[in-house]
Amino acid sequence: MTNIDAEAVTRTRPRLRPQDHPLGLAGLLILILLVGFCFLGPLFHHTNQTDVDIVNAALPPGAGYPLGTDTNGFDVLGRLMRGGQVSLQIGLLAAVTATTIGTLYGAVAGLAGGVLDGALMRLVDVGLSVPFLFVVLILSARFNASVWSLSLVIGGFSWLVAARLVRGEVLVLRVREFVLAARTMGASRPRLILTHLIPNALGVIIVNITFQVADAVLIVATLGFLGFGLRYPATDWGGQLSSGVTSITSGYWWLVVPVGACIILTVLALNLLAEALREAVGQGAQ
Repeated sequence: MTNIDAEAVTRTRPRLRPQDHPLGLAGLLILILLVGFCFLGPLFHHTNQTDVDIVNAALPPGAGYPLGTDTNGFDVLGRLMRGGQVSLQIGLLAAVTATTIGTLYGAVAGLAGGVLDGALMRLVDVGLSVPFLFVVLILSARFNASVWSLSLVIGGFSWLVAARLVRGEVLVLRVREFVLAARTMGASRPRLILTHLIPNALGVIIVNITFQVADAVLIVATLGFLGFGLRYPATDWGGQLSSGVTSITSGYWWLVVPVGACIILTVLALNLLAEALREAVGQGAQ
């Protein structure tokens, strides 16, 4: 990296100090705890999430079942862990897919400018006018829902906002001295995008991917709640919430409150972290 590139990256690097963003730090800690709960918890709390156990169905929280059991006899605590793994995996994969597509698309449009930029952005506007949830519902109903298929479907329709954000950042960066110098030295457009523009737009990209994970987790929960999520024996938080809501009139509060709290805490933590990152990026660009 040349000196001028290093200076540009330094100017746009997020200044994320914990003492300046206490809510962002709180969001990060909550997120770490949730990830540890979902992925490390099963190592210490072993449960059977495959075989139905009618004998132990709908038991309230107590000895042996800290959060009770559901109407199929599954341990709710273990089910929360498994559902959280799926929800977070889909959220991350969908966010990475959407951000990758949107970053490349937006960078090409922003660097090209002119007629090509206008045409590419009109396509984005058309895509944003399509009812996103409606399309995802149709595709999830048409194809067997799995972690990979849901990630690709959600990510494949979530890149439009990322494209507009990155395009706007590239419009600012392309007139900077380090880009003009690279152009003068004969750098090709792919090299400009991959070596100079995307690295210097990394702050915006990181903020976007954090928001994208939160949005994807909510979309997965919505699909599961509406009955278009993963099929048994796989599970996700949305499907668990849907099952719990149908039983809450019977007084089975433990089928709704824990999973609802997990969804709320995850989305809240990601949004707090994303807001802190956005503020840090804004400070770093000054």
